[in-house]
Amino acid sequence: MDVRRWRGLPPGNLSDCPNGSRWVMDVFSECAQDGRDIASVVLGLVSIFCFAAASFPQFYQACKTGIMDRALSIYFLLGWLGGDLLNLIGSFLADQLPLQVYTAVYYVLADLVMLSLYCYYKVKNQGGRFTAPINAAFVFLSLGTVSAVSFLGRAAAAVQDPATFKGRSLLSIHMDEPGSKPFTRSEIIGFTIGSISSVLYLCSRVPQIYTNYKRKSTVGVSYSLFALVMLGNSLYGLSVLLKNPEPGQGEGDYVLHHLPWLVGSLGVLSLDVVISFQFLAYRRGRPSTHEERDALLSDSLES
Repeated sequence: MDVRRWRGLPPGNLSDCPNGSRWVMDVFSECAQDGRDIASVVLGLVSIFCFAAASFPQFYQACKTGIMDRALSIYFLLGWLGGDLLNLIGSFLADQLPLQVYTAVYYVLADLVMLSLYCYYKVKNQGGRFTAPINAAFVFLSLGTVSAVSFLGRAAAAVQDPATFKGRSLLSIHMDEPGSKPFTRSEIIGFTIGSISSVLYLCSRVPQIYTNYKRKSTVGVSYSLFALVMLGNSLYGLSVLLKNPEPGQGEGDYVLHHLPWLVGSLGVLSLDVVISFQFLAYRRGRPSTHEERDALLSDSLES
């Protein structure tokens, strides 16, 4: 979900980037000439780690409570998966650094695990009659996903040539010439994919807000999931705003080329704040995990 912009400079070549940071150039092929640029890179990296770690608290919460199918909205999970899939598609359509490609693959993998857990508990809580087949299907799905990710990783490594590679990160806009200029065809494609991805991220929050409101409870939902995503979106927004524009490029033109991801990041952040208020509002008087699980099982048996 990190959608920062990377300049297409050969790795380790500082001739076109005077006074640039050596480690930033070697690792990311990006020109970072002052403290603002370096701070932008560091904040972008921290935001990646926040997004990468966000799923683990929900994995733990799902195994602990066993009511993930009731706590999370399926449309929330599908919307999140759709946004990450578009990021992955964009990473292969554009020439990106391996770090961004592998990060996009990891996000999709984490989404698939989350969706698999949802389906597992959905079937298990309906009476447990298909527990063994679902266990086997979950194992095969996990193995198949890991195999597919390994294949994509090897394919990406084979296609990319480090000597001529022009890196740019997820769904970013490539600009070889400074200054304001019309969008090229590749820029329009990236802008469109980024806009659709941002809309999916935004729309995914609405069903979860409704689910929490309908249940009047947030039991089974990990707040750490949303807290880490909020931190990641905040750091990402700061990293984009701190980045110095290209020489001769105006601030307005720079923001315009990053508008879909800035709007998506800030929009998701605002909706996650609403979910945070729901955690506070439903903190008191909510049923315990065992009570909600027993009620769920009794409803299944009656039906």
